[in-house]
Amino acid sequence: MRIDLNSGMQPARETSDTRLQNTAANSSASTHPLGEDAAQLSGGHAQVQALAAQVLQAPEIRQERVQALRQAIHSGQYRPDPEKVASRMVAQMTSPRAS
Repeated sequence: MRIDLNSGMQPARETSDTRLQNTAANSSASTHPLGEDAAQLSGGHAQVQALAAQVLQAPEIRQERVQALRQAIHSGQYRPDPEKVASRMVAQMTSPRAS
């Protein structure tokens, strides 16, 4: 027994959706040759870059704070609460680390 796959099939009609897709494909093909990708970045990209540059310029260690703590320790005025220190140590050890 032989099956004819072409019998009874009619060509598909082009709908308005297919025409829009074909038009979009043709217009994008004319501006970007095949095999090339294109990307457009939003204005937020420049903002992110500016913020990243500011972060890189900021000192990693706040010298003013370090100096103030040193003076408080040397003068005997620095007295941390042992319960707060212990609870924060436990919280830091038990919290998941960001990777």
